[in-house]
Amino acid sequence: MFSIYDLAFKPDGTQLILAAGNRLLVYDTSDGTLLQSLKGHKDTVYCVAYAKDGKRFASGSADKSVIIWTSKLEGILKYTHNDSIQSVSYNPATHQLASCSSNDFGLWSPEQKSVSKHKSSSKITCCSWTNDGQYLALGMFNGIISLRNKNGEEKVKIERPGGSLSPIWSICWNPSSRWESFWMNRENEDAEEVIVNRYFQEIPSTLKSAVYSSQGSEAEEEEPEEEDDSLRDDNLEERNDILAVADWGQKLSFYQLSGKQIGKDRSLNFDPCCISYFTKGEYILLGGSDKQVSLFTKDGVRLGTVGEQNSWVWTCKVKPDSNYVVVGCQDGTISFYQLIFSTVHGLYKDRYAYRDSMTDVIVQHLITEQKVRIKCKELVKKIAIYKNRLAIQLPEKILIYELYSDDSSDMRYRVKEKIVKKFECNLLVVCSDHIILCQEKRLQCLSFSGVKEREWQMESLIRYIKVIGGPPGREGLLVGLKNGQILKIFVDNLFAIVLLKQATAVRCLDMSASRKKLAVVDENDTCLVYDIHTKELLFQEPNANSVAWNTQCEDMLCFSGGGYLNIKASTFPVHQQKLQGFVVGYNGSKIFCLHAFSISAVEVPQSAPMYQYLERKMFKEAYQIACLGVTDIDWRELAMEALEGLEFETAKKAFIRVRDLRYLELINSIEERKKQGETNNDLFLADVFAYQGKFHEAAKLYKRSGHENLALDMYTDLRMFEYAKDFLGSGDPKETKMLITKQADWARNINEPKAAVEMYISAGEHVKAIEISGDHGWIDMLIDIARKLDKAEREPLLMCAHYFKKLDNPGYAAETYLKIGDLKSLVQLHVETQHWDEAFALGEKHPEFKEDIYMPYAQWLAENDRFEEAQKAFHKAGRQGEAVRVLEQLSNNAVVENRFNDAAYYYWMLSMQCLNIAQDPAQKDTMLSKFHHFQHLAELYHCYHAIHRYTEEPFSSHRPETLFNISRFLLHSLTKDTPLGVSKVRTLFTLAKQSRALGAYKLARHAYDQLRSLYVPARFQKSIELDSLTIRSKPFHDNEELVPLCYRCSTNNPLLNNLGNVCINCRQPFVFSASSYEVLHLVEFYLEEGITDEEAVSLIDLEAPRHKRENKWQEITGNSSILDQTPPDSQTLRLDETMNSMGDDDPFTAKLSFEQGGSEFVPVVVNRSVLRSMSRREVLIKRWSPPLQWQYFRSFLPDASITMCPSCFQMFHSEDYELLVLQHTHCPYCRRHIDDPSP
Repeated sequence: MFSIYDLAFKPDGTQLILAAGNRLLVYDTSDGTLLQSLKGHKDTVYCVAYAKDGKRFASGSADKSVIIWTSKLEGILKYTHNDSIQSVSYNPATHQLASCSSNDFGLWSPEQKSVSKHKSSSKITCCSWTNDGQYLALGMFNGIISLRNKNGEEKVKIERPGGSLSPIWSICWNPSSRWESFWMNRENEDAEEVIVNRYFQEIPSTLKSAVYSSQGSEAEEEEPEEEDDSLRDDNLEERNDILAVADWGQKLSFYQLSGKQIGKDRSLNFDPCCISYFTKGEYILLGGSDKQVSLFTKDGVRLGTVGEQNSWVWTCKVKPDSNYVVVGCQDGTISFYQLIFSTVHGLYKDRYAYRDSMTDVIVQHLITEQKVRIKCKELVKKIAIYKNRLAIQLPEKILIYELYSDDSSDMRYRVKEKIVKKFECNLLVVCSDHIILCQEKRLQCLSFSGVKEREWQMESLIRYIKVIGGPPGREGLLVGLKNGQILKIFVDNLFAIVLLKQATAVRCLDMSASRKKLAVVDENDTCLVYDIHTKELLFQEPNANSVAWNTQCEDMLCFSGGGYLNIKASTFPVHQQKLQGFVVGYNGSKIFCLHAFSISAVEVPQSAPMYQYLERKMFKEAYQIACLGVTDIDWRELAMEALEGLEFETAKKAFIRVRDLRYLELINSIEERKKQGETNNDLFLADVFAYQGKFHEAAKLYKRSGHENLALDMYTDLRMFEYAKDFLGSGDPKETKMLITKQADWARNINEPKAAVEMYISAGEHVKAIEISGDHGWIDMLIDIARKLDKAEREPLLMCAHYFKKLDNPGYAAETYLKIGDLKSLVQLHVETQHWDEAFALGEKHPEFKEDIYMPYAQWLAENDRFEEAQKAFHKAGRQGEAVRVLEQLSNNAVVENRFNDAAYYYWMLSMQCLNIAQDPAQKDTMLSKFHHFQHLAELYHCYHAIHRYTEEPFSSHRPETLFNISRFLLHSLTKDTPLGVSKVRTLFTLAKQSRALGAYKLARHAYDQLRSLYVPARFQKSIELDSLTIRSKPFHDNEELVPLCYRCSTNNPLLNNLGNVCINCRQPFVFSASSYEVLHLVEFYLEEGITDEEAVSLIDLEAPRHKRENKWQEITGNSSILDQTPPDSQTLRLDETMNSMGDDDPFTAKLSFEQGGSEFVPVVVNRSVLRSMSRREVLIKRWSPPLQWQYFRSFLPDASITMCPSCFQMFHSEDYELLVLQHTHCPYCRRHIDDPSP
């Protein structure tokens, strides 16, 4: 015989490869047939491994060679090491082969031609790849574990405490990541520690159980079932980095990939030769010098022996995806085992306890789904649970737990007692103060201290036992025997009570809530129900494997069998629905079902039994069943049936459940009527039928009870007019009209408006007919109604007029208003439709409506920018100041919104409005003051528009000279108050910038000095500070070309004039161009008293011829005494003032030469002769409307053309004006259109 040193399964589990001597034996795993014996090695084969893809397997031998074989059992490659091969392993991800010898290891893959080898410091005895194939663990003879990457580089080195005295003989990575979190708190735990995890979801062992034990369980074992792969959690196939290590120091250890040890070493008391994981990492198989294979938990707790052998066990492996284990021994023996785990569990009401991972107990609350895990660290053999008690039997002791509190949802358990003694029993039952051990035919009652208090000997094998409650220490047990006897035992009574005896063996028992009935399932799968007191068989049902009474309803039970759930109420037929598993409890509408080794609470509506009670008109019993749990539809059906049966109390409760206020109000009204003495059940039932929609039945009952009027009301409310006519009285016209009206209402609601209109007209309901016709836009019908109505019916006629207006038919509306004589509404109609001519004509005939006409007309004109017409309209309406207020608001809005150009225009319009109003002597002074004020504001905002655009926009359309003139003009105009929106900072900033650019450095420096005393916005601050410094480097004088000249006295004025926009010498006001703001060559003159404007114009138009100018200039030498200021050796030309002024060619010039003696301004006043001497082309006249006087200006450079706007009287250089008009098609100041002929 050859020793079996290693074996390997093909990944699909169909073949088994054994290393036997110098051969490889290939077996069929289905029947153990030897398929082939492979020869290729010359010495003993020590190791064999199959690739995960199933295409190749490899073998290593003492002949120092490694052979690669195909799945067809053909050798395809052979390579050697320098020493015997100790271990081979395939990478599960890349199928890279690792082969280990005594002094090195090699890595080979199909993609590479050569084998990469790496030296080792010690003999390698075993190797294992991680699940993801990233790392290879090597176990060495010197007690070291080396973790290498795929390239063979060492990443982690683990040195075992025993060193070379503890050779590493077998290692294996856990194939699952499921238990990674399991290790976190595994160290230093007490054996009885309880871990609570709310709502934690963990499935119990997937291996099948043969026994359902403890409370309410069977004592005889069933045949084991096949494993149910559907319960496996495929998501557990994840990477895990836990390495199990078995050494010949007789220790079992666990390590993480980082090299950190998990937990403590586990002592084995034998030399391990092989280690492998079972069922995806839940358990460990170990074999070695103890000549047996043992099963351990995933954390190293020994559970038991799988199989004993006659020699050392060198290898043990698990068949893929199964619970089969193969063992190879020193003497050549091969053993094949199947591992079956029994499910150990217990149930009491809504608490279910079951074994998990063989050493843990999980208690599950079936209602709240809470779970608690109790870690025992030993094999759990039996479990029993009762109320607040939990008993767990371990190999050498029994632990009794209790809840911390009496709270029904409390899941915290603590150890109450320990019975340190080994017990052998078939079933374990726990009570409040005792535990009951079932041993074949005998029951033993022990106290929690382990003292046997009493014992019962039965006639036959005990098949079923269940605690049925009772006072603490006196609980009752329900016991079923194989001979059919059913007993009741009290734990404090030595005598058992025989409840009944039947001919067949008992499989399952349950007692009703009141303990009056007993349900039994026998070995023939029959459910039998007995009356306990009379021993009478009430009924029996076939196909049952388990039974349970409803704990909340005495007459309801359920039983399962044949894939169906059967619910039986009282003696009614059974109701069936599909359900897999065993029924173990029935509480209200919840049925507790054990299926696939997990228990669950199934919500089952109790509809079927409820309907069975309803069929027999047993409403109260049906209500009790419904309270256990039925659907809303079932509740409603119960409520309706009870209502029709006039069982108002039950109906009321049911309608409260479904929250139907409508029917509750009906029931309340019926109850109130009953309290008042009404006893006519037909009338009550008729109301019920009416509410349910059974109208014909309700009508019959109304008629039978003598209440035809109620039937009439019902049918009319339902728009069932044909039926309603059958209940009309003796042709009462009021009732007939009421019926027609309701019929019309119905036609309207069902979207038949024309029929409704005709019915309303026939019933005399004109308002409703008009309303429908108007809403649908039926003009013809409205006209017909309006013309047929009498003029005294104002309300419907006014409604007709309203709809005519709404439907855009003002002509018919006017006709209607005339018909009823409502002139005010007619006026309002013309105003709303803007038919002003008709409105004015009506206003002429009826002056009392003038204000109602002209006021909206004026507002309409103002909204359409027709301000002059609006002014007249306001005047006619007697609202003269209204236009002014409107324009003031527009002006203010424009300023606030920084639309300064619009503000200038609005203020100019305001000034002109004020001038028109000033014709009224009573308002003359006030309006003229406002006129001048608004004219001034218009000029300021017109100027400031350019300043604001220059400081806000990146580019300016104005020349520097224009901005310079504008800022000077604006600065001189802001000597007093600064208007809203005008910024002095921006004005000075613009002036400083343009002065610097044009060479007026003195003025620029003054502007910067002024800015320093003002609050400057942050965005100008830096520029102003820099320019204020750099301007100091410029000369302190201004460019003389910029100095303005007074055309009256020929005086050069400074750029900064404290007097404002007037000459510093003669005080003559400057006349500026409204575009460039240059000083125009104009001088204003005034008429001599007594000369009217018309006469002045006629004198100027005469253009009297002038005499030739004689030489009237005198030459004056520098030593003359005439002008003391004349420097020596200089010459001066001077007009001889002694000559007769009438002899001058230009008498106006003589008027200008008058020297101003004081600080007061003396205007130029001309007489008729001077006017006669002027040329029409030299004079510009501002022809203001009264009460203002005209203004006259004389041009000193007639060849330089000046244009004056005939509307706003602003002066422009002709070229500038023409260009601006071409650009904007209107005056830039007053916006007078070029095509407008009016001035």
